[in-house]
Amino acid sequence: MDVITKINEMRTRVLSVKDRKRSIGLVPTMGALHDGHISLIRSARKENDELVVSIYLNPTQFDNNDDFDGYPRQLNEDIEIIRKENADVVFAPSTDEMYPDGFCTHVTQDKLTDALCGRVRPGHFNGVSTIVTKLFNIIQPGRAYFGQKDYQQSAIIKRLVEDMNMDIDIRVCPTVREEDGLALSSRNKRLSLEERKDALCIHRSLQKAGAMFASNIRDTKEIIEEMTSVIKKAEHTKIDYISIVNADTLEDLSSVNGKALTAVAVWIGNTRLIDNTILE
Repeated sequence: MDVITKINEMRTRVLSVKDRKRSIGLVPTMGALHDGHISLIRSARKENDELVVSIYLNPTQFDNNDDFDGYPRQLNEDIEIIRKENADVVFAPSTDEMYPDGFCTHVTQDKLTDALCGRVRPGHFNGVSTIVTKLFNIIQPGRAYFGQKDYQQSAIIKRLVEDMNMDIDIRVCPTVREEDGLALSSRNKRLSLEERKDALCIHRSLQKAGAMFASNIRDTKEIIEEMTSVIKKAEHTKIDYISIVNADTLEDLSSVNGKALTAVAVWIGNTRLIDNTILE
């Protein structure tokens, strides 16, 4: 497995792969890998001749400097994890490489970025769209892999690929959870033991939404009120948002009549966690 840090070297590798008519799969990550990332890597390994895993902690998608500074960093450990999964390349560029002096071009998107996390994290998804566009241009994958936990991000990237006529298949893989239901996240490492216990309220609230939907309750206000009650029973929690939206447009719904996304963002102490479930 090769570890590449320079864009020109990555481009040379891509040209070699394309010349041999081999397919390229990309798993973009910000490092601090966990079993959720590994599940993406394994899916990509099965479906592509050449597997590239990128590790880049992108500063332009953080709206909070403390969040960026506190994000877990473990590059050497991550490289070894990827090596064991038989990837072909780790692309781990520096910020100077990705955003050189004079960089002033950004990829923005309307509508899908106005909902959910976009309401409370201004500029976040512009940073995501910009870095993903750069990675797609550099690596030229035929397929790219993302997790359902970051549903809004996946929806935005799907729209980006469609709108910009990129010939890339975006694969969205199921959320991977701990045995007790907590969605895997690199941020979980920042939770204390007590906060880790409190964080389970997020999954319980989504289960409550699913149970109400299964009982033919369709009014979103009623569902959200019950979810709010579940989360507020736990200590060290502050609700950022609870939303039930159209799964395609991410527009708020008053009633669930088709496929809907129930999405939650909650602060557990000083750590912000997100999760979601599909109602249909």
